[in-house]
Amino acid sequence: MSSALKTLQLLSHFSATSPEIGLSALCRLAKRDKATTHRHLQALEEVGFVEQNPLTRQYRLGPALLQLAQTREMTVPRKEIALPILKRLADQTGETTHASILSGTTVFALASCESTQHSTRVVIDLDRFPLHATASGLSTLAFGPDELMAVAAKNLEAFTDHTINSVESLEEMVQSVRETGFGRTIRSFEHEVSSLAAPVFDETGNLAGAVSVACVATRFSPDLERNCQEHLITASRDLTRGWGGTTPQRIEAIWAATLSKSHELETKS
Repeated sequence: MSSALKTLQLLSHFSATSPEIGLSALCRLAKRDKATTHRHLQALEEVGFVEQNPLTRQYRLGPALLQLAQTREMTVPRKEIALPILKRLADQTGETTHASILSGTTVFALASCESTQHSTRVVIDLDRFPLHATASGLSTLAFGPDELMAVAAKNLEAFTDHTINSVESLEEMVQSVRETGFGRTIRSFEHEVSSLAAPVFDETGNLAGAVSVACVATRFSPDLERNCQEHLITASRDLTRGWGGTTPQRIEAIWAATLSKSHELETKS
């Protein structure tokens, strides 16, 4: 099992930004010796999970994964269900929307939709969302498995001057998310981006992912935040229902309290 796990872990290093990787580079990324890495790649190549580009001799994901991905989406249609919900959310908020999915301890990008209401808008080009630096990641930490906190604490990479840089700050932020029901980041992953996210659940009753609105930071006003919160709740409910789940009552109660407080502040102002 250990050998099989190490072999399959090599696949996690391929992404849209690194579609092809040479043997030496893969050894460095995986922190393994060349002989072992080559042996694992040969096993993956034999079953079609990777292949070598005949021109560059670098490795890339193989065609067998395409069949697996199609089968997965056909039998567990996450992306198909998410796309129209993201489109509606983008129209309602005027900002870019996206959905992510939790697999193991990693938050993977699932789908995104850009609003056409502004010429300047956020472009989502991530394969994975850092747990500590994105709204989707913070939402996952707040409502996902407890062991995710230890994973996030080991990798507090600084993306901007606003990125969470200590375990204490991370714990405080996650507690805030649990109290409001929304992951929230201000310029913490990219300097010009602020985001809000809400958790999504599936038929198991557990967290399955998150739905998020990514805004150009200069447009992220209190009014826009309230608008995003209201529509994120609906999007989260619809995604959860589409993925076979039911939004937990405790989450509904948290959202209700957050919106009520927001409306009170708006009335006083």
